[in-house]
Formats: sequence, structure tokens, C-alpha cells
Amino acid sequence: MSATTPTASARTLSGPVLGIALMVLGIFLYSANDTLGKWLTATYSVGMIMLVRSIAAMCVLTPFIHKQGGLAKLRQAPRPGLQLLRVFVTVGEIGFFYWSVSLLPLADVMTYYLAGPIYVTALSAVLLKEKVDGPRWLAILAGFIGVVIVLQPSSESLSWGALIAIGGSLFFAALMIVTRQLRGTPDSTLLTFSTMATLVTGAVIAPFTWVTPTPIDFGALALIGVVALLAQLCVTRSLRLAPASVVVPYQYTMLIWAVVFGYFVFGDEPKISMLIGAAIIIAAGFYIFWREQRTGKPKPGDTIAEEVGDNVPG
Repeated sequence: MSATTPTASARTLSGPVLGIALMVLGIFLYSANDTLGKWLTATYSVGMIMLVRSIAAMCVLTPFIHKQGGLAKLRQAPRPGLQLLRVFVTVGEIGFFYWSVSLLPLADVMTYYLAGPIYVTALSAVLLKEKVDGPRWLAILAGFIGVVIVLQPSSESLSWGALIAIGGSLFFAALMIVTRQLRGTPDSTLLTFSTMATLVTGAVIAPFTWVTPTPIDFGALALIGVVALLAQLCVTRSLRLAPASVVVPYQYTMLIWAVVFGYFVFGDEPKISMLIGAAIIIAAGFYIFWREQRTGKPKPGDTIAEEVGDNVPG
């Protein structure tokens, strides 16, 4: 009996530990990918990045789409109106993200995006009529204060880049809310729709700002799409292996990587106001996650934490 106990214990621990490891790996891949994307925006337009990365992603996705029923299966996706809305907000989030990183340090952009769960909590109360208690409203208020500290709204400091990043973070919040309403749709279907929409949007926009990429740059542009899929796979698998409340907080390592990559790749030194605001935003986000667990035991897929886990900026 005692001989089997360690094995059972190891099996119990393997899920959360492996889930955390996959989340950390997935966030690192996303961060490295975002760094590559920012580097490419110095030469290529947002439309070109959206086009080439989506073509590469579709090359990887096509065999899986065929295996799961092809276009006929995609046409059976439930709630077509919401599917269309999700496509719109996904394209908006991706476009605004790459636009903002072309104008701002990567860490600043990620700080604005980290406020996404706070926006989701507030918008869920307004749009979905979900109950949000007093302590969580205080956390929402604290999160907004953190955003204002990072933003430093004044005639001298307010920039288009900051406004675009905030717009992108609002698209990101909308994406999480719409995804929650489409829980019955397979992940592969959601990913295919968003990738196809990004490809079409890039194909429309890219010709107006076309710059023929070198073979190396073309490979880098394509790599963004492939690595994004791999990162998404790591994050999705992480949420299958461990509770969202366990693994989602590790998404905040994205800010650490943004600071590290920003400093060593682009020479961006983080501002004190950004660090203070980020600390407030992260603390507010952690509190909202913790409060979800204290106020009840929601069904899987019903928590803000899981929506954050299913959707990662960039």
C-alpha cells in the first residue's frame, strides 16, 4: 500500500505542475513572438504582418481543419452573429496590438493589456448583467487608477500610441467576453475563423503599404504565425491540466519578459510610472481572481480567469 502512495501523489501533482510549466512556456513564446513582431514593424506595415503570419498559420491549421470535417464543420458553428462579432474584435485586437508596439515600448503596451481582466469584470456587470460585489468594484477602480498612472494623461505625455494601446486592450476585453458566450464552439473553429479573418484583412490592407521582404524577413514574418499557434497550444493545454485559478496568474510573467526583451533588444528602460501602474493593475487582477474563488465555485468556463487563460494578447 505504501509503495503505491508516492505514485498516486506524483500523478496528483503532475497536472498542476505540468500545467504551470506549459503556461510559463506559452507566455514566453508569446512574449518572444511579440518582440519579433515589434522588430518587424520598423520595416513592415501592420497589414503585411497580419497577412503573412495568417498565411503561415493557415498552412499549419489546414490539415487539422480537414481532419475535423473541413468547411462543412465550420458552417455548423453555433450563433453566427456572435461568431462574426468575435472575428471583428479579434482582428481589431491584433491590428491595434501591432500598431501600438510600433509606437510604444513593449512593456508599456503589455501593461495596458494586463488591464483586460479588469475591463471584463466591469463590462460583464454592464453588458451581461453579471453580479459584481463591492470589493470587486473597488478592485476595478484600483485597476483604472493603475491605467491612469501608466497613461499620465497630460498635454505633454498623452500620445497616440497610448490611446491605440488602450483601444487594443478594450478589443481584448471584448474578445474575452464574446468568447465566453461561444463556449460551445470548438477551439479549432474559433481559431480558424479568427485566422481567416486576419488573413483577409491583411490581404486588403497590405498592398497599400507593400514592402517586398527579404527571404530572412519573410521567414520571420511567417514564424510569427507558427509560434503564435504553438504558444496558444501550450496555454490551452495548460488550462486542461490545471485549474485556471492556478495557472492564469503566471500570465503576468508576460510583463517581466516584456521588460527584459524591451531593454536588451530595443534599449527601452521601464519608467517608474509604468512599474507603479503595472503593480496596481496586477494586484487588482489577482484580487479579482482570488475573489472569484472565495465567492463560490463556478462551473468550468464561467470565470473571468478562464477567459483570460483562453485569450492572450498579440
